[in-house]
Amino acid sequence: MIGVLDYGLGNVRAFENIFRRLGIAAASVKTPEELETADRLILPGVGAFDWAMSKLQSSGMLEALNRRVLEDCVPVLGVCVGMQIMADRSEEGTSSGLGWIRGRVERFEDRLFDQHTRLPHMGWNTAEFVGNQQLFANIEDPQYYFLHSYFFLPEDPSVAIAYTHYGTRFASALRHGNIY
Repeated sequence: MIGVLDYGLGNVRAFENIFRRLGIAAASVKTPEELETADRLILPGVGAFDWAMSKLQSSGMLEALNRRVLEDCVPVLGVCVGMQIMADRSEEGTSSGLGWIRGRVERFEDRLFDQHTRLPHMGWNTAEFVGNQQLFANIEDPQYYFLHSYFFLPEDPSVAIAYTHYGTRFASALRHGNIY
């Protein structure tokens, strides 16, 4: 079963609805005990880096989540700020991130944009896949919806498995072992 972390921040219901429509077993998880029942995890998030880390820390699930991901090697997919908090830190705030993938989150530089390109990066854009990743199997049209002003800059560029262009080329998908 896929566990969608419900730590008080994110689009949990959207994930539950799409999985239900596709006939895929998934449920929101709100406790360390519920985390134990999931064989795959989704870490959603909407909002700012510090707020996401604060909500995750106060959820009571952080220790169990770290154990499930780092020791049990349960696959985890971070989406939006859920991906960004996997970094060490962010320019957006002062909190430490999870540090699961070495790197930092930076703000796009406004000077790179012309008059038609603005922040936030909002709307549909293409991802260029790097290598043959199982995560992208059977995806024929790699169009994704973006809404962000910050991007993950990995310390090791080899963890980038997809890139997108918006004023600059940035890693839009990462993989480090079981962490996506």
